Amino acid sequence: MRNHGYRAAAMYFGRVIGTCVATRKAEGLEGVKLLVVQPLDKNQAPKGRIQVAVDVVQAGPGELVYLEDAREASHALEEAFVPVDAAIVGIVDEVYEP
Repeated sequence: MRNHGYRAAAMYFGRVIGTCVATRKAEGLEGVKLLVVQPLDKNQAPKGRIQVAVDVVQAGPGELVYLEDAREASHALEEAFVPVDAAIVGIVDEVYEP
């Protein structure tokens, strides 16, 4: 299978560490909350660079969340194909490991 520069979308953990205020947004992002998130690995240790994600579940500072990235992130919004790279799609209450 040839790699055309695309990577598979993934769901992953993150920790909300702040908010982002934007006075101007792309069409379709009006009224959408933006949060600053630190991506985490499966052990909840920081992994990768801090990013801004759209929030569709009303997450708050310090919460453990799970995110969707790539093109699939835009499907979390009411208007499809809005230019976003990450979307918070759930708040994690507990993590169980077998």
